[in-house]
Amino acid sequence: MTKLCIFDLDGTLMNTIPAISHFGNQALKKFGFPEITPDRYKLLVGNGRDLLIHRMLQEFDADTDENFENVGKAYDSAYEADPLYKTAPYDGILDMLDTLKAKGLTLAVLSNKPDNVTQDVVRLFFGDRFDVIAGQKPGVKVKPDPAGVFLILEELGIKAEESFFIGDTYVDISTGKNAGIESIGVLWGFRDEAELKGAGADHIVAKASEILDIILK
Repeated sequence: MTKLCIFDLDGTLMNTIPAISHFGNQALKKFGFPEITPDRYKLLVGNGRDLLIHRMLQEFDADTDENFENVGKAYDSAYEADPLYKTAPYDGILDMLDTLKAKGLTLAVLSNKPDNVTQDVVRLFFGDRFDVIAGQKPGVKVKPDPAGVFLILEELGIKAEESFFIGDTYVDISTGKNAGIESIGVLWGFRDEAELKGAGADHIVAKASEILDIILK
């Protein structure tokens, strides 16, 4: 019996690419680098803030310690000052979450976005729908390492086999597999069906309502 759904945030619950690309390019511009297109950012994100900054700088063969420190601080400062900039849930997400809650399921978010921003964004857009919200924290390895999943399971007292992991990239599907959790890949996010299939997603959906068909069957 399913008791828990753990959701990725960026590209799964919310379209954050406009915000990430805006603040990323703002930080790059501050230190003399060109902009990166939003479509390119879709391929750079997914493994946490640090790797995002490294990948941004690698676009210009400029991934030095100094640039990483400067661009990273500028990115953090700008994003934290306006975490809701051009950010919104995808179509059907709120109704899907409300249906799951009405059926008695426990909901959690596990993101590689820094924890303070994750907390702000999720609470402001989703209120009290989520029982646990976890972003990137010092001392906890980022996805696809299953450490964050295990902490959520322990906190809630729920078993892996009673859970689903839902996300839009190979990182999320691999996280579910590494934790022994059934996975659902979503097609409205930052990556394509080939990536989700290649990562071994147990299910792939094109609409938020299709998540209900799988979990509530």
